[in-house]
Amino acid sequence: MDRREFLSAVAAGGTVAAGAAAISHSMAQPQPAVPAGPAGPAPAARPTRFQIACMTLPYSAHPFARALTGIRAAGYRYVALGTTHVERAGAMATPILAADATAEQAREVGRRCRDAGLEPVMMFSMIYPEHENGLRVLRQRIVQAQAAGIGQVLTFGHTRGGNRRLWIERFRELGPFAADHGVLLVVKQHGGETGTGRACAEITREVNHPNIKVNYDAGNVMDYLNVDPIPDIRACADEVRSFCIKDHRNFPRDEDCGPGFGEIDHYRLLMPVLNTGLTMPLCCENIFAPLLGRPANAEGIDTLARRAREFLETVIAGLERHRDMPPATPPRP
Repeated sequence: MDRREFLSAVAAGGTVAAGAAAISHSMAQPQPAVPAGPAGPAPAARPTRFQIACMTLPYSAHPFARALTGIRAAGYRYVALGTTHVERAGAMATPILAADATAEQAREVGRRCRDAGLEPVMMFSMIYPEHENGLRVLRQRIVQAQAAGIGQVLTFGHTRGGNRRLWIERFRELGPFAADHGVLLVVKQHGGETGTGRACAEITREVNHPNIKVNYDAGNVMDYLNVDPIPDIRACADEVRSFCIKDHRNFPRDEDCGPGFGEIDHYRLLMPVLNTGLTMPLCCENIFAPLLGRPANAEGIDTLARRAREFLETVIAGLERHRDMPPATPPRP
């Protein structure tokens, strides 16, 4: 409802309170862009608030507590929960949160993150949407995320493909459940039929629920399908609500790596989501250098975590200083 419609409603006999309630309802809904016209130009796009986070995943060979202290020491304010950690020498890796962990256990994990000076923004679901237990586990992950104060739960499909119709059916059921718990369920690319952002966005658009959206993983798009992620993200940018940050190289060896070490242009990658008005986590999943292998000690991981953060901060600062530049053109062949 715009100003003219509001005044007309009040003039027709509605109370100011009723008009205000209508405006409040209208503001809660997605608002279409207003084209320039006689009334003046469209309002300027609002900047995206990027949250640069490090996943605990690179520290999986070390205790969870060491991951948190290392990430904080590397200058991060935000953390994303990886999957498992080796809590003592010679022990088997154990999950940060098991699939059947209680809300109270999840609440304790959130507290540990905040006590370490980090705000948790994302957690893995560790199950495919098409898995026979997918619906049950994703529901429990959403409950855990709410209890821990984590805004996004990440899922992804099997590398051999995905059951599109089943995904849509389950996501339509999970959307209202996620909304009731104040959590976004985001799906990223993982090879197969859902290996591109375009494919994931086609599913989330059909689901058409504000709590079922896309996470973008440029490294996976390039790795699994050898697809250029720059044109791909333009096909899904309106559905993207977060990123798993990893880079990729095809030369001199085919391997994932930390941002800035690979062949993906992160200026072009982030440009399409620069002015969304959203808060958008950028979660560093791979921070390692090509050809060199993973550091043997946690201190080496700390150094790479800091480098990844500084690289992303530099890219974002440059884009924000020139946020009115023309849209990025496709890279030259």
